[in-house]
Amino acid sequence: MPYKKSMSSSFIDDEYELQNMRRPAMTSSTSFPRRKDMYQMRLVSDSQGVDGDPTISQRVEEQYVTSSIFTGGSNSMTRAHLMDKMIDSKPSHPQMAGAKGSRCAVPDCDGMVMIDERGQDLLPCECGYVICNDCYHDELVVRGVCKGCGEPYKKVKQDASGLSKTERKMSMMKSVASSHLTRSQIGDFDLDLLQSESNETYGYGNAVNAMRSIEGSSGDGDQLDVEESENLIQKPYRPLTRKIEIRPALLIPYRIVTLVRMVALGCFLVWRVSHPNEDAPWLWSMSIVCEIWFAFAWILDQFPKLFPIDRTTDLSVLQEKFEKDRPPGKSDLPRIDVLVSTADPGKEPPLVTANTILSILAADYPVEKLSCYVSDDGGALLTFEAMAEAASFASVWVPFCRKHSIDPRNPESYFNLKRDPFNKSKLRHDFVKDRRRVKREYDEFKVRINALPDSIRRRSDAFHAQVEMKALKHWKQTPIEEQEEVIWIPRATWMADKTHWPGTWVKPTPDHSRGDHAGIIQVMLKPPSEEPLMLTESYGTIDFKDVDIQLPMLVYVSREKRPDYEHNKKAGAMNALLRASAIMSNGPFVLNLDCDHYVYNSRALREGICFMMDHGGDSIGYVQFPQRFEGVDPSDRYANNNTVFFDVNMRALDGLQGPVYVGTGCLFRRTALYGFNPPWFKDRNCNFFSSCFQRHKMDDNKDENLGHCRGNYHEANVLLHPKKVGNSELLIESIRMAGYKGLSLVDSPYVNSGTEGAPAIHKPLLHERIVAEAIDVISCWYEDKTEWGKSLGWIYGSVTEDVVTGYQMHNRGWNSVYCSVKPDAFRGTAPINLTDRLHQVLRWATGAVEIFFSRNNALLASSKMNFLQKIAYFSNGIYPFTSFFLITYCFLPALSLFSGQFIVQAIDVNFLFYLLLISTTLTALAVLEIKWSNINLEEWWRNEQFWLIGGTSAHLTAVLQGLLKTIAGIEISFNLTSKPSTDDGDDEFADLYIVKWTSLMIPPIVIIVINLIAIAVGFSRTIYSTTPQWSSLVGGVFFSFWVLAHLYPFVKGLMGKRGRTPTIAVLWSILIAIIISLLWVTVNPPSNSDPTGLSFLP
Repeated sequence: MPYKKSMSSSFIDDEYELQNMRRPAMTSSTSFPRRKDMYQMRLVSDSQGVDGDPTISQRVEEQYVTSSIFTGGSNSMTRAHLMDKMIDSKPSHPQMAGAKGSRCAVPDCDGMVMIDERGQDLLPCECGYVICNDCYHDELVVRGVCKGCGEPYKKVKQDASGLSKTERKMSMMKSVASSHLTRSQIGDFDLDLLQSESNETYGYGNAVNAMRSIEGSSGDGDQLDVEESENLIQKPYRPLTRKIEIRPALLIPYRIVTLVRMVALGCFLVWRVSHPNEDAPWLWSMSIVCEIWFAFAWILDQFPKLFPIDRTTDLSVLQEKFEKDRPPGKSDLPRIDVLVSTADPGKEPPLVTANTILSILAADYPVEKLSCYVSDDGGALLTFEAMAEAASFASVWVPFCRKHSIDPRNPESYFNLKRDPFNKSKLRHDFVKDRRRVKREYDEFKVRINALPDSIRRRSDAFHAQVEMKALKHWKQTPIEEQEEVIWIPRATWMADKTHWPGTWVKPTPDHSRGDHAGIIQVMLKPPSEEPLMLTESYGTIDFKDVDIQLPMLVYVSREKRPDYEHNKKAGAMNALLRASAIMSNGPFVLNLDCDHYVYNSRALREGICFMMDHGGDSIGYVQFPQRFEGVDPSDRYANNNTVFFDVNMRALDGLQGPVYVGTGCLFRRTALYGFNPPWFKDRNCNFFSSCFQRHKMDDNKDENLGHCRGNYHEANVLLHPKKVGNSELLIESIRMAGYKGLSLVDSPYVNSGTEGAPAIHKPLLHERIVAEAIDVISCWYEDKTEWGKSLGWIYGSVTEDVVTGYQMHNRGWNSVYCSVKPDAFRGTAPINLTDRLHQVLRWATGAVEIFFSRNNALLASSKMNFLQKIAYFSNGIYPFTSFFLITYCFLPALSLFSGQFIVQAIDVNFLFYLLLISTTLTALAVLEIKWSNINLEEWWRNEQFWLIGGTSAHLTAVLQGLLKTIAGIEISFNLTSKPSTDDGDDEFADLYIVKWTSLMIPPIVIIVINLIAIAVGFSRTIYSTTPQWSSLVGGVFFSFWVLAHLYPFVKGLMGKRGRTPTIAVLWSILIAIIISLLWVTVNPPSNSDPTGLSFLP
């Protein structure tokens, strides 16, 4: 990757531009001007050939890279700009970008020494003379000796391998940076490089040491004793997870009642078809069609529920196998990359996102094995600085959580608690004092976050005024004949270090708008060191002695956007984040969280890893956690908690092939996202990669396979084509390693049984080429003519990309697991407003319709998918179509009352018997579901109510929109669901009572009005009739009240807080009622000869 070095007389520092030669050629119509006054960076020169210490140069270079903001994209250079600071305040933690050390001791130099992630000055000489990097290079060229001791710069001590500690750390990076082409061509993997972390013995997680010991090899002190290995083999296996079957006393009756109800429905439908209503055939035919569809839909929904299970984990076994007897910083737990997505700081408050990030950084997981990536799809400086403020506050919050075992680790939620739900006794005497100080720090943090919009605006206005004054001064000094008539200076958005923000500006301009800006990557928290960073004295005003203050790596990412490219909304953002994380940290497991879903249970990540690392866990593609919500009204008026779906349907699917993916709170195996197939345990000689691809000859033209392999791990040769995954060689190399890094040694084919732990692979230092490559893979052009969004990553083509992505994994044979823990693993927010809730349901239903009309229809699923799993996906695709039949059935009671007829000729014993049997079995199923799922009756009833509300409103619109997209190709756009702010006003549930008109409300309103009018008409007809038909009246009124009872929450939502119905709703209701009444009078005019009819005129 060539460099272009240019000197500027305006600046002392050099500027390096990283240019990717694989990008499309720059066109004459597109240009991205270079701003020398905005992008500057001093990178350490290549130390080869210089009589100095290359290790120090590499470490200083990493600090420069992690303190720089990288930008680039299509038709533009990749630039790195060294930031003095990300926010107005100084960095408060040595891992923060821009953190500086001591002042240079060279006279007349005001430079600052770079520090490492532990806060120690990076000094080139063992004498400890403080010298900055610029002066150091000057001394190398001029004198070559240290100013402090007068001796030539000394090498650091080396170990027995002949490499310094840092050089050994750099070995992986050098391999990736320089020799990946060779290894890609020959398919040879160096297992010592992949799986040996050091020459130290620290337990069973070092795969190479364990394997060699078991094979009987001996030697240096880095090997396990043979006797110890034999004891390990004889040690009884203890599983990390257990499957708990539902009690037979509940499950067997549940299945029996399901069978009885199915038989009853079949007999009832046969009886209905054989007994038509001759007096009202139109009423009978409509009702029988609806009832047949309802029975069909119920069977599809009920059958996948017949095999529910529960699961539990054993965290003590996980700790014993992966962390026991390991030195600090040597945990064998696999690395996890947490991907957080946000798009609009206006609808997703930055304070909410910041609290989510803080909960992730404070999670109870090895700090060196955790990385957090934040995707800002809007490219807003507000989000960038909010994340920087969160990184700064994390230096106080995270050690406080570790010191006192705080839960939940979202500061907003924690400080709002009235009691500790985790029942943890605070034994430390200084807990109350620390809590008060941290609370004060958090209050100041919230003030800074909330003041960011005004702060950014004032800063930008001030700098813009200075630029305008300079431009005006220059214009006045220009000769009159050369002066331009109009001086126009774009109103830029300025960062804290007095440079232009490369993303979206507050006043959008070309190259700086929401859909048109460069890609951005900023490492906000540097990767932690290998050893814990314990303080020996108080940290500020809080005593953090003997507390590890290291923080996980935090990276801000904003993918490139250009007007001529399709960006695929959230799915595209997640794929860009997936590729960037693969380049920079490549954790074998990926946790996906929305910006408003935070880590409520700090040990949730360990819970998920238990399933992945257990025996047989390598066939699990993802672990789905239930969504739990805060801020929902106590009665859960609109079924926002979705308890029935998560605790009934998802738990039932867990007994089949696994739950569906629901968009957040999901721990993925990275290789499953890459489109690989899972391993099959029937063939134990087949390793991971040999089962990842279909065993047939590869078609060179179609390239339907990503690759194949032969033999075992030593002979693995996975052919990953650039036309499939893109032309990033580092990304291809990371995909190769991801499969090894996510394995548990208990399932490894080349390690004898009894070995515990996971393969240990060292993470390289961050290099400018690595970050520049990450910029490339988030460019808008990168996915062109690749399989991203088709078979790789999050799948495109549906507004519910989550369901499609999970379907693709199940279709390839992967299993998934439902992990419901107490306390809840994650918590988020849900829209409690009726209008927002209806639009949310509309988006879900529209996605289901899109899936039904796409190649992801469950009818086209492969044989690798479980049959009942196919039924579940098929049911998920057709449920919106029930709206046609549901709306029709809701009008049938009214039509019955208007006409004086009923859906049956006469309400006889047979009809009542079937009705009673069907209703009784439905009630019995509900009771049994409540028992084995541990939900309550109110939650079940709310779900039933909103099923009808959504079915008569949003689902109908979703079907129409899906048909328009399928037939006419009209794209569907949805507004981002607004997230409530954490700053509560006087009423916590104020949004519940806000009435915002939407056309989705029209069908339910019409149903309510028509049924109320029909009840009045039915009573009038019956009372004034000479031969009253009470049976028809009772039947019609009963079903009308059934409809109205389900729509009661909808009516309350229209009433608002004070019970007043909006004027527009009243007008619509009156208008529709008048129109229907006139139509009825026209179709069935009253008879003048019948004085007891409906004619009330004299």
